[in-house]
Amino acid sequence: MKIGEARKTYSAPLREFWEEKKSLAKQKKALDEKIKATPSGKEEFAKEAVTLDLSYRAVSEKYEEYSKTMEQIMAQHTALFNAEVSKQQGEAMEEYSEDMIKIMQGAKVPASDEKKLMEYSMELYMAAKNMAVLNENKKKEEYDSLWDDEKKEENPDPDEVANDAEYSGG
Repeated sequence: MKIGEARKTYSAPLREFWEEKKSLAKQKKALDEKIKATPSGKEEFAKEAVTLDLSYRAVSEKYEEYSKTMEQIMAQHTALFNAEVSKQQGEAMEEYSEDMIKIMQGAKVPASDEKKLMEYSMELYMAAKNMAVLNENKKKEEYDSLWDDEKKEENPDPDEVANDAEYSGG
């Protein structure tokens, strides 16, 4: 079962158990007030009190069981989500580092890239220009635009990646 499916599967009954638990708690409170208001209330409502108490405990146990399973599902989802985000951030940093190395080596890049660098950081732009002057006798590589958005792949949504993974729980 996929994590997204498991979340849906367990969240509905969990909500139902919570609502039933709240309802039983209200009923117990009302019965306790009835018992206190009636002179022989303890004896008169004893059977009803025991039944309500047993029902409340049974629902509470089921709620706790589903709640623990949901916690495991969410922990697995969060771990996979964070792993995907970290992977994407690492890839972005790697690309950024490669681009910065190209710029700082004084490589020939399109004027649009120089303009973007100048807009981003005048200090980096000046450093790149200084490096170009220092390295003007060396053979320079020529690159297409480093910021060409059309060539970049779209990263998958980390939430979708986590939801589509198989749930390893019971």
